[in-house]
Amino acid sequence: MSDKEVILTQDGLRRLEEELENLKSVKRREVAERIKIAIGYGDISENAEYEDAKNEQAFIEGRIITLEKMLRNARIINNDDIDTDSVSIGATVTVEDLEFGDTMEYAIVGSAEADPLLNRISNESPVGRAILGKKTGTIVDVAVPAGVIQYKILGIKK
Repeated sequence: MSDKEVILTQDGLRRLEEELENLKSVKRREVAERIKIAIGYGDISENAEYEDAKNEQAFIEGRIITLEKMLRNARIINNDDIDTDSVSIGATVTVEDLEFGDTMEYAIVGSAEADPLLNRISNESPVGRAILGKKTGTIVDVAVPAGVIQYKILGIKK
């Protein structure tokens, strides 16, 4: 991961800090104990438990490094920074699919905290890019692999 700016909401910042703290204080100890127990089984060259624990340790350490870098390069979006006149990061936007009439609500967040299953879409996603900076009532075209979807922005809130 480069030193790219990471855009986070206050909630996203809190979640990343909690994950980092958990990895450092809980998960590190747990995996160290697993390694210690696995070493106690004897020959580590053919010890699946040891190999699994070492792989988990490598993953945890890699994730810690990634989180620390993300937090170092974070730009925090405060509620006061959220514009409700036009779509901005941190805003919650209600859109209507003009073809099917479906209404959806999306929170626009930075890519580090995007979760489409929770309707948290990245400002870098096709929908996020298309609606960013647009005002209520605007119709936008979103290029997707299947073609173009038209959305009408129905509302913007904090």
